[in-house]
Amino acid sequence: EVQLVESGGGLVQAGGSLRLSCAASGVTFDDYVIVWFRQAPGKEREGVSCRTTSGLTKDYATLKGRFAISTDDATNTVYLQMNSLIPEVTAVYYCASKRYSCTVNGRLYTDWGQGTQVTVSS
Repeated sequence: EVQLVESGGGLVQAGGSLRLSCAASGVTFDDYVIVWFRQAPGKEREGVSCRTTSGLTKDYATLKGRFAISTDDATNTVYLQMNSLIPEVTAVYYCASKRYSCTVNGRLYTDWGQGTQVTVSS
């Protein structure tokens, strides 16, 4: 059974940083990609960044340069480092997984975490 648990969200002032965590169980990063999505109130879900099975990153965010993915293989955790935050990135952030390849189409992901709220104040 695949389980994804996000943590690390919170309230931060504009210009600050946060690191989100996605602790994954029941997956191996050689076979499963891990993607970060976000959804702001009243807006559609948006892809942020995806870790491929090769350990590379596909960056979907419109606000490029503010997000970076890293991985801790020892704990099966994928991180999303968020820097120079602005209020426009306020949203609930989700990690999700699927086999093989990254896509920005959220409907193709088979497993989702519960989400973590990120709020950036001006």
